[in-house]
Amino acid sequence: MEQRIPNNFGEFCDELLKCGFSLGGGSKGIYAIIPYDWKEQEFLDYPAKWHTGDPETDPWEWRMRVLEERSEFAYAKVFFNVSGYITKEWYPYFLSVRRHGKSFEEAYNDGEISQTAKKIYELVSDNKRLAVHEIKQLGGLEKCKDFDKALTGLQMKMYLTMCGRAPKLNKNGEPYGWTSTVFCTPEVFWNDEAVFSRTIPEAEAAETIGQQVLKLNPEASERKIKKFIFG
Repeated sequence: MEQRIPNNFGEFCDELLKCGFSLGGGSKGIYAIIPYDWKEQEFLDYPAKWHTGDPETDPWEWRMRVLEERSEFAYAKVFFNVSGYITKEWYPYFLSVRRHGKSFEEAYNDGEISQTAKKIYELVSDNKRLAVHEIKQLGGLEKCKDFDKALTGLQMKMYLTMCGRAPKLNKNGEPYGWTSTVFCTPEVFWNDEAVFSRTIPEAEAAETIGQQVLKLNPEASERKIKKFIFG
């Protein structure tokens, strides 16, 4: 598949709909619509430029724009423990290979979910949507050393996903500092039973994703593709 580097947010969305999924920045040997790291961008002459603050041409701004303005895309740490995009069409395939047909409770009972991850998941699930600072406050997790690992693991297993951002407020109710990422379950995020009722056998889902990866990047190695698919 011929790669077309987007000039702006609209072109990025069009390309993502065609591809089905993409790493957030840097291909990791698989595929990224923006095929470079932010550390390398100053040496490359692409229309899109990282960290300029321009919502039309800065891929860093596109992360939240897809969540706030579009209904076809999910964005979270879903590939190699780093960020990536998945379209609504392709989401059921990744659900199949990441959840292995298990509910959260079944995965926990099988020893696949840590106690910290269980606490985070239950807080978010009970409250529908929570920002990172709210999760830490409500769960007493401000000093939890494995918080970030647990939160990333829940995204990789696709039990939680990003759904926006929220300001941190001081005791006077005034915003301060950087905004905080908000999380919800994929079920809340999509609010569409069709995404979850579309049952795809795991082997079929893995094969279909693998074939699409090779269309996007014929040079991708079998080892990398397997890691990309199953997390």
